[in-house]
Amino acid sequence: MYNSWKELERDCRTCDKCQLSQTRTNLVFGYGNENAEVMFIGEGPGEQEDLQGKPFVGRSGKLLDMYLEHIGLDREKNIYIANMVKCRPPKNRDPKPEEQDTCIYWLREQVRLMRPKIIVCLGRISAQRLIDPDFRVTKQHGEFIDKNGTLMMGTFHPAALLRNPNNKGAALEDFLALQKKIGEVCEYTY
Repeated sequence: MYNSWKELERDCRTCDKCQLSQTRTNLVFGYGNENAEVMFIGEGPGEQEDLQGKPFVGRSGKLLDMYLEHIGLDREKNIYIANMVKCRPPKNRDPKPEEQDTCIYWLREQVRLMRPKIIVCLGRISAQRLIDPDFRVTKQHGEFIDKNGTLMMGTFHPAALLRNPNNKGAALEDFLALQKKIGEVCEYTY
């Protein structure tokens, strides 16, 4: 267990416990306000994230930023973004269960240090791992589930929205529901 983000990130950056560490350009630890009450969790870095060392900086990141801005959230100010795995899976494939198992420690420590009131799972991989193994994004998106005092919601991954724009309206509804929930449970104004 870690007492500071700095120590946690330092040790995470030297991790070589799975094969993903062998092919990474940069480890993608996470980004944002470490004291935020809202945390977003994706599945893993893509090509642009691997090159820049920050989560959601490619095309899907631009779309995510549009949704965030629409409800008054900003990755620089009032949220934190992380991923299930910290290194890019080859060819942007889904992280394997054993890779998630190896890397989940780092994410758990991030959540423990941050203690967010709300966690938003971006896509199927994180929602099934963190909310419910049977979670179906297309049916359960936008629903809040209390897990040990933390409200969790699954929504569409921005990359999935780029592939299937028909779900963009539903994703916007999820973000509007998030905005409302933030107003109900978070201490500072967004």
